[in-house]
Amino acid sequence: MKVIDLSHAISESMPCYPGTGPPSFAPASTIERDGFTEKRITLLTHTGTHLDAPAHIFPGAATLDRIAPENFCGPAAVLDFTGFRRRTVGPADLEPHRPAVEKSEFVLLRTGWSKLWGSGEYFRNFPVLSPEGARWFRGFNLKGLGVDAVSVDALENGDFPVHKILLQRGLIIVENLTNLDSLPENGFHFCCFPLKLEGADGSPVRAVAVTGL
Repeated sequence: MKVIDLSHAISESMPCYPGTGPPSFAPASTIERDGFTEKRITLLTHTGTHLDAPAHIFPGAATLDRIAPENFCGPAAVLDFTGFRRRTVGPADLEPHRPAVEKSEFVLLRTGWSKLWGSGEYFRNFPVLSPEGARWFRGFNLKGLGVDAVSVDALENGDFPVHKILLQRGLIIVENLTNLDSLPENGFHFCCFPLKLEGADGSPVRAVAVTGL
């Protein structure tokens, strides 16, 4: 069995979604004073590699504590869109991947954008699904969809159409993945367990792929 880390580290200097404050770390206890060390961490629920629950967009929808843990792991496929020359990925682009998607519970879209993590370019011109492309996934028995970019929607689109289509279907969304180029196209399990936060709309996750099961 091999476990491949797909998560960015959380730090005070990390890039964050435009308008979102960075996390902060402060000592709460120290070994010298208290005999043990403990940190106070302040961060938003969509910091770093994280997942979106349906409650992120829809009032009264499922929050993390209402989602069973088996919904955060399952067989997965990665669809390669590195070097994709258009801004939106539509059904015609996805159709060649149908056999892999049919065997999967999670689909990860690899655009190569994680290599721009830490630069301003990370937030610009990354490929996203078109609304029709997002609806294409509703025909499968999926638990979630992940991307190696800051969002499944273009930052200039404040209506969040792809979020709405996927979350309304009950899928979870995982954003800011990394290291997807280390994955086989299929034949692995994807895991993205969040903290069990009461009433939460999202949470940072330690996303991993497990091969050789």
